Amino acid sequence: MQEIHDTVAAPARIGVALAGIEQGAPVELDLRLESVSEGVLVTGTVSAPTVEECARCLAPIAGDVEFDLTELYAYPDSATEATTEDDEVGHVVDDTVDLEQPIVDAVGLALPFSPLCTDDCLGLCVDCGVRLADAEPGHGHEKIDPRWAKLTAMMPTDQDASRTEEGRA
Repeated sequence: MQEIHDTVAAPARIGVALAGIEQGAPVELDLRLESVSEGVLVTGTVSAPTVEECARCLAPIAGDVEFDLTELYAYPDSATEATTEDDEVGHVVDDTVDLEQPIVDAVGLALPFSPLCTDDCLGLCVDCGVRLADAEPGHGHEKIDPRWAKLTAMMPTDQDASRTEEGRA
C-alpha cells in the first residue's frame, strides 16, 4: 500500500462549457494505492478550484470541486485484464497507473450542468442585455405588439395633443 498526498497542475482545462478546472490550476490528490489480487485499487479524494460562469447572467463564479475517486487498474495478464474490454478498466503499465481520464470523468459528473451565481439570479434583460441584478428597479422597455405597430403611426403624439389644446384656447 502507498499513500499519495500531492498537489499537481491540471494538464489541460477539465470540465464543461460553463464550469471547469483551468489548465495549470492546483489539483490536490489525497489517494491510497493498494495492491489487490487482480491489480491496483486507487481510492481517495481529489479537489481543485473551479472557474464557472452563471448560466443566467454570465457572471464569473469562483468555486471548488471535491470528489471521491475509486478506480481499479488491472495487472498485466490478470483475469480482470483478460475478461474486460480495454476501456472498462485501467491497466497497470510499467508499474504506473494513469489517473487523468478517471479524474476528467469524475470532474464532469461533479460540476453543475448550469451553475448559478445565486439561486434567485434574474439573468439578463432580453432586450438590452444588462444584468438584471445590476439594473435600476423597474427596468424595462416599452414594446409594441407587432400586430398593432401600424396603428401607432395614426395615434397622436404628445406634440400633436399640445397643439390641439392651443388651437382650442
